[in-house]
Amino acid sequence: MAERKYVIFKIKDEEYGVDIMKVKEVSEFKKSTSIPNSPSFVDGIINLRGDITPIISLKKKFNIPVEKGYDDSSRIIVVNMNDKLVGFAVDEASQVISIDDSNIDPPPEIVAGLDRRYINGIGKLQDRIVIILDLERVLNENEQTEISGIYA
Repeated sequence: MAERKYVIFKIKDEEYGVDIMKVKEVSEFKKSTSIPNSPSFVDGIINLRGDITPIISLKKKFNIPVEKGYDDSSRIIVVNMNDKLVGFAVDEASQVISIDDSNIDPPPEIVAGLDRRYINGIGKLQDRIVIILDLERVLNENEQTEISGIYA
């Protein structure tokens, strides 16, 4: 069986993972500049080494109540989506772990209220589970088109 590495991050008390091969970088959280008339899940944009990068709030996208703002442990997970950088704001990014494919179950119909298409599987670790996300599927085509206007 194949073993893959995942960047593990938290939103509220839930742990999520994303395939490390899809992650360009994990950055310290930076305050973003708001963009008028942008979708509600877009926190704003940041300048990431000269690249304008929209920041997507996974809490807002997943309809998770925002009880506290971002703090020193918050991170931005940067991925390349259609040849553009997109940052996903998370409460913390804690580690990189290896999970054998045999320890990943297919996604159930509903996981913590998330749309099943966002989920690649459920990683089973010794003492916990990790929801494996496909960040490229978190934004549908219409949403990707909406945020592509930010780069113009």
